Amino acid sequence: MEKIKSIEEFKEIASEETAVFMFSADWCPDCRVIEPVLPRIEADFPSFSFYYVDRDQFIDLCQELDIYGIPSFLAYVDGQEVERFVSKDRKTQTEIETFLTKAESKI
Repeated sequence: MEKIKSIEEFKEIASEETAVFMFSADWCPDCRVIEPVLPRIEADFPSFSFYYVDRDQFIDLCQELDIYGIPSFLAYVDGQEVERFVSKDRKTQTEIETFLTKAESKI
């Protein structure tokens, strides 16, 4: 999963790609729990490009997007947010796959 380096890069990818952004942080224990399954999830949903957004590095972007819990996920298609999975709760592989299936139906 490629790491976003700037807000400009985030906006460019969101406007041009079919992309999923995972908002996370290195210190987040709930984020570490899902890390081992992320490569398989990415492989199972090849219609999306996946990107990592560091919550601490992009706190202003998180506020702008109403992301107050991590890990959280946003899906973009054709420059529009089509689905979001945002909460402070720990996410399971099944919940993430359900989110991605819903997002995929909007491509």
